[in-house]
Amino acid sequence: MVKTSAGKSADLQESIAAVEGVEKAHVVAGQYDIIAEAAGEEVYDVIRGVATELRDLDGVVDTRTYICLE
Repeated sequence: MVKTSAGKSADLQESIAAVEGVEKAHVVAGQYDIIAEAAGEEVYDVIRGVATELRDLDGVVDTRTYICLE
């Protein structure tokens, strides 16, 4: 889940979708602005992508990561 600066969601959707491991990115309404679905061989791979590439994008204010265990 990604919170963006005001007016940046549409622009960031494509950049987020291009981050390694991200399979889908959707602009949504609510507390967060974009939900990104990511996958990797290991949990560490997903967290590394979020912690480095995604958080470094201009306009990303905050992220929350939830790991699906299924």
